[in-house]
Amino acid sequence: MKNILMIEDDLELAEILTEFLEQFEFKVRVEDDPFNALSVLKLEPFDLVILDLTLPGMDGLEVCEAIRERQNIPIIISSARSDVHDKVKALELGADDYLPKPYDPRELEARINSVLRRSRNSTSVQEDAEPSDFKLDEDAMTITYKGRELDLTNAEYGILGYMIKKQATVVSREDLIHNVSAINEDSSNKSIDVMVGRIRNKIGDKSLIESIRGVGYKLLK
Repeated sequence: MKNILMIEDDLELAEILTEFLEQFEFKVRVEDDPFNALSVLKLEPFDLVILDLTLPGMDGLEVCEAIRERQNIPIIISSARSDVHDKVKALELGADDYLPKPYDPRELEARINSVLRRSRNSTSVQEDAEPSDFKLDEDAMTITYKGRELDLTNAEYGILGYMIKKQATVVSREDLIHNVSAINEDSSNKSIDVMVGRIRNKIGDKSLIESIRGVGYKLLK
């Protein structure tokens, strides 16, 4: 059974979704107060968070950011807010999916299973990956390669840092746009290719970042 924390102040909707998800062996805890929800996350283990954006006392985007700063739990945004800025910002802050309300509960169940599947696959790849020559220090915002600190711009740091976290998996250009805050959402594929080319030059070994035609890139080690 998978444990889900639903942060939702529409308790009627939360009850409907909870009853539906319990049919599929999901155990759902509902919190309508974001501050209580963050406290609960510190004390109890959950497999996934379903997060509304319009909450009392704290915006859902702030909640998303606070969760992601503490742990790498999958997050699905469930929101009636239709502004594309909210969607882009949520994905930049680390949300795994964004489901606009209203929606059929069956779609939520499908999205949950999809996100959990991706999370399991990502964890498995990371556990099997060989030790990397790259060291990422997110507090200092630095990346070293074989002990040498790389002189990177903010965007280059974000791109390479994201690839390090996703080592040995293919990263699409869209992934980079959504997950690297220093990249403008209107950036073209060409501009991202140029930045990756500069990163290769600064590393000194162009073979370490493999180009996957029509998709994106893969950091080999």
